[in-house]
Amino acid sequence: MAFFSRIIAFLSSIIISICVGLDIPCYPMGQKVDMEKFTETFVEEFEGELNTKVWSGHYQYGNTTEARKGSYWNKNLVKTEDGNLIIPVTYLEDGMGGKGAGWYTAGIDTDSDSPDGFSQKFGYFECRCILPKGADIWSAFWLMNDGVYEVGNDGRDGTEIDIFESDCYGDFLENSITSNLHFDGYNDDHQKHGATKFLLKNNPYEEFNTYGLEWNENEYIFYINGVETFRTDFGGVSQNEEYVILSVEMKGENGIPSERENVPGEEAQFIVDYVKVYQYKDLMK
Repeated sequence: MAFFSRIIAFLSSIIISICVGLDIPCYPMGQKVDMEKFTETFVEEFEGELNTKVWSGHYQYGNTTEARKGSYWNKNLVKTEDGNLIIPVTYLEDGMGGKGAGWYTAGIDTDSDSPDGFSQKFGYFECRCILPKGADIWSAFWLMNDGVYEVGNDGRDGTEIDIFESDCYGDFLENSITSNLHFDGYNDDHQKHGATKFLLKNNPYEEFNTYGLEWNENEYIFYINGVETFRTDFGGVSQNEEYVILSVEMKGENGIPSERENVPGEEAQFIVDYVKVYQYKDLMK
């Protein structure tokens, strides 16, 4: 039985590699994540009010509003409800935080700007969520550190690890997400690597799914609902602690959305049930 399992895993990895190489969307078909080798180090189930000692506005300082792609970010829009985190995407005719009319949403993180912020090197990172509906709305669960901006040493000093990004609503294959890596800053030296789109069997805009990353010193392994989508060591794996980010934005520039924006007045929601982080038991000894 173990022999046939290895054969199936090998064939699946070949198929996934072909799909990634040809940019063909496919369903997760790899191995299941082995949770026996991990121990839990961080859990956020969003019961009660948002713990602002752990979560702060991502690149938002004080009560400011910041332009983010085709929308604006203001952390005061974030709320908890029925044990879920809610990040809305809403059109505000009168604006907010000194900005004018436009689409408003938010990004939050566990960076050290928060008194009890959290970051970790290696382990397994997982989020259970429902994606926001709307053309060009872009939700994400990702990891980051300041080393991403350092040029040289490839991705080892820091890599933006996009565990999932959703910007496919309204496309032919809208029930899909992708995963991406970025390092060496975001200017001329910027390097990136993205997987093909991975399809979900159930509707990610109506039902909860889990999106996970196993990160060790040698590679990144991505998962949907505990099943591997792909793995890579592109650019050299980050060897430094990274913090967790949950965010939503709209495609566009300087707060002005692309031509496919939602009809003003409609509201979408990124609904997060939990974020959990685990560490390898071997590293906890």
